[in-house]
Amino acid sequence: MSVAAETTALKETPRVPGLPLLGSLLGMVRGPADFFVHCYRTYGTVCRLSILGEKYVLISGVEAANFMGTRAGKECLRSKEFWEGLIGEFGAKRMLTGEDGESHKELRDIMRRGYSRESIKSRYSELVAITDGSLARDWPVGRDVPVVEAMQYMVVDQLGTILTGDAPLEYVKDIRTAILYILNVLVTRQRPRILLKRPEYKKAKGRVMALGYKMIEDAKARYATTRPDDRNLVDDIMAAHIETPEKMPESDLILSLTGPYVAGLDTVANTTSAVVYAVLKHPEVKARVLDEVDAFFAAGDVDEDGLLKKLPALNGAIMETMRLYPIAVAQMRTATKNFVFEGHQIHEGEMIYVGTSVPHFMEEYWPNANTFDIDRYQKPRAEHLQPGVYSPYGRGPHTCLGRSLAEVQMALSMARVFHMLDLELESPNYVLKTKTAPTPGPAMDFKVRVKGYRHQVASTNPADTSRIAPTFDHSSLGKQSR
Repeated sequence: MSVAAETTALKETPRVPGLPLLGSLLGMVRGPADFFVHCYRTYGTVCRLSILGEKYVLISGVEAANFMGTRAGKECLRSKEFWEGLIGEFGAKRMLTGEDGESHKELRDIMRRGYSRESIKSRYSELVAITDGSLARDWPVGRDVPVVEAMQYMVVDQLGTILTGDAPLEYVKDIRTAILYILNVLVTRQRPRILLKRPEYKKAKGRVMALGYKMIEDAKARYATTRPDDRNLVDDIMAAHIETPEKMPESDLILSLTGPYVAGLDTVANTTSAVVYAVLKHPEVKARVLDEVDAFFAAGDVDEDGLLKKLPALNGAIMETMRLYPIAVAQMRTATKNFVFEGHQIHEGEMIYVGTSVPHFMEEYWPNANTFDIDRYQKPRAEHLQPGVYSPYGRGPHTCLGRSLAEVQMALSMARVFHMLDLELESPNYVLKTKTAPTPGPAMDFKVRVKGYRHQVASTNPADTSRIAPTFDHSSLGKQSR
């Protein structure tokens, strides 16, 4: 039981030993998912640790995951403190991830439609065409393709076109660099603040700001001529600013408008890159996925009804990848008030890691938990439906707003990649190298060889040569895998 007015005897909360000043930083850098599982197995559902002098409480396991969605969890935890640095860096007053309660609901309501699956209704074929253009541009035959970077460009192409009406591919590297510094320094606080003085970061931030100002100008110009039913995410945000500026002030526009790119680069791109590895690593899974996606596209135009049900092997591969290579390893919160969790006293103002991904790796809930098994999610097994065991999109009020959109985006993107391209790992024995910062995922130097086309890849508009030219130098990767 986890309530503010617990009357039973309190337990002594164990402390995780760490190095002077660094604390548990090395464990986090090696891999936060493994580190949190180790803490749960060694110290239980609650323990205390420090990172670079900052003290944290770690609560984890199904107990913590389930707590996030309860009334007590909503009352006892808030997000504000972890996002204040980012908000201040851009001169904003608030952003979606940093708000709770009514303020958070207000922002979700503004953005709900734009981030929903409904936002791409009747546009699945367009999403496929954008993906084909990315494959023709960034996945040349006979080359070793840096998967994460190629996926980042694909994601920005897709989200930009569908959600905002524009695909600012020339800003991808700037967005990626700004995210790297901001999340490491201001959000997860795994790097010292002095790094924000680096010219590399200042230049990238300036470019992201320039993108934001351009998006503001374009959205304002569209406002008078766009019907409410035809608005995309950017249009909805701008309409909220113009019609209810108290809810969406000018100061908050850049963070809100560039949000889709920031979210997509470090979530969808990392996950789809890991899916590429996982499917290629397991030949029996690859064979099932190829048969499935080939039959899906052979049927003609993309049918939007029941998309995921028509791709059970691919969807199982995506879900299993999100279990074993989670992006949302933990959620960061601050204690709103004194409360007791699983018999441990937690004090108002304490910073908290909520290890919602810990159950992903527990044999108690996932038999042969380290085995890549795409059939776990089909009935009668449906292992993911056990309460609190599967949290790929987070838990509680801040569960990913774009979840339904991301599910479609990832399924169609991966279906098209495997249908169109003949890919191989550098060797059958290759083991994926991963990065932990700013969020966990495949390392930037992870590459696959494009052996050829399994089916003809359609190019973009022949007149638009800028969309066909490669967006990055395939030989330059590995230098940015901080």
